[in-house]
Amino acid sequence: MKIVALLLAVLLATSAQAQNPLKLGKDLRTADPSGHVWKDGRMWLYTSHDEECQADFHMKDWYAFSSTDLVNWTNHGAVLSVKDLTWADDYAWAPDAAYKNGKYYLVFPAGTGIKDRQNPKNSTKWMGIGIAESDNPAGPFKDMIGAPLWRKPYANDPVLFVDDDDRAYLYSRTSGVNYLVAEMADDMRGLKTELQKMDMGGYEPPMEGPWVFKRKGLYYFTMPEHNRILTYYTATSPKGPWKYQGVIMEQENNANNHHSIVEYKGQWVLFYHRWLDTPGAACNKKQRHVTAEYLHFNDDGTIRKVERTDAGVGDFPRRARPGTTPGVTK
Repeated sequence: MKIVALLLAVLLATSAQAQNPLKLGKDLRTADPSGHVWKDGRMWLYTSHDEECQADFHMKDWYAFSSTDLVNWTNHGAVLSVKDLTWADDYAWAPDAAYKNGKYYLVFPAGTGIKDRQNPKNSTKWMGIGIAESDNPAGPFKDMIGAPLWRKPYANDPVLFVDDDDRAYLYSRTSGVNYLVAEMADDMRGLKTELQKMDMGGYEPPMEGPWVFKRKGLYYFTMPEHNRILTYYTATSPKGPWKYQGVIMEQENNANNHHSIVEYKGQWVLFYHRWLDTPGAACNKKQRHVTAEYLHFNDDGTIRKVERTDAGVGDFPRRARPGTTPGVTK
């Protein structure tokens, strides 16, 4: 009986720690998580929102969630929708966020038109990068310029990085050219410099949604290489030149991935999404769900390879070290 009781206790503990996917909301499909720690000390996630059983990524709004333990999450709902925009009505894809000038900023891709996969020449799809602001990390966010930051070239998957000197950089991928960066204007409502191509050290595979962060004076440019394998570069400047360092996470089921990396209460966390079977869904196909894993560094600053788990960061309340995370991420 003691053995049975012990096994039951182990199973219950394992079940209690199984946090992947993150419990962001029943029957809510989320992807492309952008993690940030703001001055309130909470972990904030800004995500795209997949329609149930959606076809071809026709998406309409962006969501925000927050937590103090990475286990229990508050759903703050849609913080911005394409219906709030005058220049786009579809493709509410991967967002990012930043804090500057006492405001919270949401940078996002959105677009118009239709992509004809059978006859590409008939496609009318266009996407651009917008920026919205709010006094509150939970929004609502408002498009203050009423237009994309630029109209040509076609672009998506933006990421904002605010350095320690308060200078803000926008990274994006565009039609034909990737690995681009521009410095944002001080008021965050335009670009101070033109988009420029970064030196990636000679290795420039196709990619989507990059993520940039800084640790111990070293800058990290991370990305889904070939849209599926998370890999990274390092540099001593936010504009490079960059040195390729290798794989963070392998692909799964030949499906795309999109991620963010952030430190919270002394733990580094990789947020990403998985394509999973979804019991109770209206369709019999894999759908996207936000998940998380711990991420670890070697002494030389390189990143150890991360494996996907069902437990994820379920034991974060035990691991967390309050007071070890800065009030606002950079």
